[in-house]
Amino acid sequence: MRRPFAPALALAAAAALVPLSAPAQAAQGSVVIGGSPVDISQSPWAVALSSRDRFGGTRAGQFCGGVAVDRSVVLTAAHCMSRTVLGAPPGKVRDLKVIANRTDLLSHQGKEIRVSAAWVNPSYNSSTNAGDFAVLTLADPLPAGSVIAMAEAGDPAYKPGTAATVYGWGDITGGGDYEHSLRASHVRVLPNAACERAYPGEAEGKYTPASMLCAGDPKGGHDACQGDSGGPLVAKGRLIGLVSWGSGCGRAGSPGVYTRVSEVVRALAGG
Repeated sequence: MRRPFAPALALAAAAALVPLSAPAQAAQGSVVIGGSPVDISQSPWAVALSSRDRFGGTRAGQFCGGVAVDRSVVLTAAHCMSRTVLGAPPGKVRDLKVIANRTDLLSHQGKEIRVSAAWVNPSYNSSTNAGDFAVLTLADPLPAGSVIAMAEAGDPAYKPGTAATVYGWGDITGGGDYEHSLRASHVRVLPNAACERAYPGEAEGKYTPASMLCAGDPKGGHDACQGDSGGPLVAKGRLIGLVSWGSGCGRAGSPGVYTRVSEVVRALAGG
């Protein structure tokens, strides 16, 4: 079973993680994988997770992405909150913060807000990647305009072929080339059948439609990558996915796999 997308780790921490398989070469000038720069004002709900104690100050301690779904609530990937990544349970990480309303991680734009509590989905399975989400509570609320609605089951935003956008501060080539400004890549929601063919449960991982969705470009070249984990996949103005896992970055026939947000809604409602 291959690993989920790795966070953007400092070199010393990265050595402890099993890397993704060799990625496809991204097109010259591509970002996120096949995307473009975007200002945070266009996606104020996209946030970065940070711990300078763990990951250093080169990228303001950024290691994963997240998305604000309420003024004091951020969703991210469960694997971002693992002991392997953080070095300790999230409640023991003294400087775990969310960087909000900041395009360039190295600027003084926006705010860095302390995470006061972290709840990791108890049903998360690190072997299958199912249930890959966590809920962070912020010590101070975000502005009202900095949140996005979650798409519930049956929302047309999940329909195959729907145009979607993934956001993040992660690897822009699949080769460990990290930028410090926000990027966005345009993809399309893919049919479950295509995702099941790509990930039938062998070495590349198993796609489970009930809790996952996949998106990308059948020809490759547009995708999330390392460091984007937990970040938002948005369609029709609503959150439909959280960056979770995949085989390489931007490979034809190996789309990115996302936690299906309708399943997050169901789980949080106790369904």
